[in-house]
Parts: sequence; C-alpha cells; structure tokens
Amino acid sequence: MTLRPVGIIRNAIQEPFLVAGRDGIAMREGHDASMNHIQSTSRAVSELVIDAGRVGVLDGIEEYSHITVVYWGHKIPEDSRSLTHVHPMGRTDIPKVGIYATCSPARPNPVLVTVVRLHARRGNVLEVAGLDAVDGSPVIDIKPYVPAQIPGGEVRVPAWMDMLMQEVGERQA
Repeated sequence: MTLRPVGIIRNAIQEPFLVAGRDGIAMREGHDASMNHIQSTSRAVSELVIDAGRVGVLDGIEEYSHITVVYWGHKIPEDSRSLTHVHPMGRTDIPKVGIYATCSPARPNPVLVTVVRLHARRGNVLEVAGLDAVDGSPVIDIKPYVPAQIPGGEVRVPAWMDMLMQEVGERQA
C-alpha cells in the first residue's frame, strides 16, 4: 500500500497536545484536563495547502459548509504506535479501553480524521476552522461532509465519551 500526501496543513499548532509513549498517552504540560485546548482549537484557523499540480481537484468544494480532512499524525512516535490500551485523552479518571475504542492519535497507523468548517478557498488553499492537526501534517484526502451519508437513528457512545464531549461543548447535557 502506498499513500501519497495531497497537501500539507499550516497552522500555529507546533506540537500535539497529547503525548504518546509506551505507557499510554497524557496531555502535554501546559494543557489542562478542562479541555481548553480542544475548545480553542475549534475556533482556530488552519490552511490546507493542496499540491498546486493537482489542478481541478478542489473545484466545487467551496459550495460545502464542512469538509472531512484525512491526515497523517506525523509527530506520533513509532514506539507509541504499538499501544493497545489507553486512558482516553490521557485521563486516569477514565478506565483504560482498547485503542480502537478511542479517537487517540496513538494508533498502529496514525490516520486521523476531522470534520471541519470550510471558511474559504483561495486557489489551492482551503481555510478551515476546527482542525486539531499539527502544523506540517500531511493531508491524505479531503471529502465533502454530507449529513445524509451519516447513519440516522439513535447513536450510542460510552458514558465517558459523552462526558468528554459535554466538557468541550460538542454535546447537549
């Protein structure tokens, strides 16, 4: 399998706010458990700089309010890619779960996905808000966000995930 980046992410985030190591993940010093970092990231602006040679690939994207960005967690250390269990968000008040039950960036293949608000397109550059990627992260793909493609009906998440989403204001209490 060969993946080739289609672009690069540019923003002010220089280091991941979660630090992955052999023993799990933890919030980087200076970030608190109140999730202020995630809340501020949701307002921060990033640029997706798509390779100039990919003429036409963005045509029509500006008609969407949101896009799905698939990117590579390039600052995830190789040794942390073998983690099998973590405390979600590095919070020891939440029991450890399997890595695939989390949104942790520390995974065997650090392919990360985020839905973001699309603010503008300037040629081969997309201006978005809500991207928690580190500056320099390779963009693997971009897809339009289409709500009708999201399964309907009741969605079930663990209580700890519901609590985390309430803390960052992404879910109603």
